[in-house]
Amino acid sequence: MFSHMMVGSNDIARSKKFYDATFKAMGGREGSVDPKGRLIYAHNGTMFLVTPPIDGQPATVGNGCTIGFAMTPEQADAWHQAGVANGGTAIEEPPGVRDGGTMKLYLAYLRDPDGNKLCALHFLAD
Repeated sequence: MFSHMMVGSNDIARSKKFYDATFKAMGGREGSVDPKGRLIYAHNGTMFLVTPPIDGQPATVGNGCTIGFAMTPEQADAWHQAGVANGGTAIEEPPGVRDGGTMKLYLAYLRDPDGNKLCALHFLAD
């Protein structure tokens, strides 16, 4: 059902530094910038895009929105470290196992340089 996700940015070069580092830390590749100035990451038939807002207004954060990326716990740790080292902000608890009652998850959370909330997630076997 998922085809793509797009977030806004007020500084594409800063976002490229952050997302290149975090996606490479989880085994991905660097993004490319298209002629419209959008930063594009493609993987397994899906895309993650970062764009200046089309209406010319400043990019703002979606309150209550979280974008989750599936990865292993090792990738999540590397992703989190790369994010913090490249302009992101660690939020919530440190990366680790969370027991949600019905399932155990390995989670790590960051905010990108524009404030978008990101999550690394891995479902753990009981």
